Amino acid sequence: MCRSSPWRWNTIRFTLQWLLPASDRDATGAPIRDSSMGAKQDRVPSPIRAWVRRPKDLRVETLDGHPLYTSTDIGTSLQDFYVASRPDSWLLPPSLVAPVYRRSGLVERRPEAAYGDPVFGGGRWQAVLDPVEMVGPKPVAPYLAAQQLPAAISDVRVLHDDAGRTVRTATVTPRITYQPVEPGHPLVPAPSEVVVDDQTGICVASTVLEGPLSGAGHRLRIEAVDDYMLDDLFTPVSFNLTDVSHHVPWQVTQAPDV
Repeated sequence: MCRSSPWRWNTIRFTLQWLLPASDRDATGAPIRDSSMGAKQDRVPSPIRAWVRRPKDLRVETLDGHPLYTSTDIGTSLQDFYVASRPDSWLLPPSLVAPVYRRSGLVERRPEAAYGDPVFGGGRWQAVLDPVEMVGPKPVAPYLAAQQLPAAISDVRVLHDDAGRTVRTATVTPRITYQPVEPGHPLVPAPSEVVVDDQTGICVASTVLEGPLSGAGHRLRIEAVDDYMLDDLFTPVSFNLTDVSHHVPWQVTQAPDV
């Protein structure tokens, strides 16, 4: 499931809340406020709502509708992707390559491709939308030790969340071979409980179980999958044409008296 996200959805709308470690929260879950926190208090992340349209488009708002970020590929050259002087610029996007599937329909082995989603507000964003770092892009050869796997995964269960969506929960313990998508921002920095959505392959929840970051993690709530999204969602200025059903005022300058 953690390898399957690039082939299981094209557009998604969700809300996301990053969680502070338990040591930085009170009994109600609110950030601890004291004078010693200083600027740290200002960096406490607020919940957001996001629209993602793969491969490049992203819109982010506060929960009350205030826009925080928009992006679009309107007016930009699609050739930029192919002429960039980086080796991965010549890789095909996931939508144009075929992975190796299991009989269950989940991905067994991911091909080399230009993976990645538009990101906002943190290095773990990409790992949440595509949590392949917990399992690696392909299975470990049977003649190699299990320690070659990025993480030990145990206590896997299939459940339903509050919205009725099918999810899979597990305890994930990173090993020395664990490599986060974004260096320094692992999705599971220590033994953690994770929840992966069955339809999309997105990691919808994580909670660190041990260490100084105990209690940290995130909560993501999926609101819509593969809905049609207008280009206007991803532009700071609307490109709508004039609505001719409404009167358009025309300012006429009065000629001066001669």
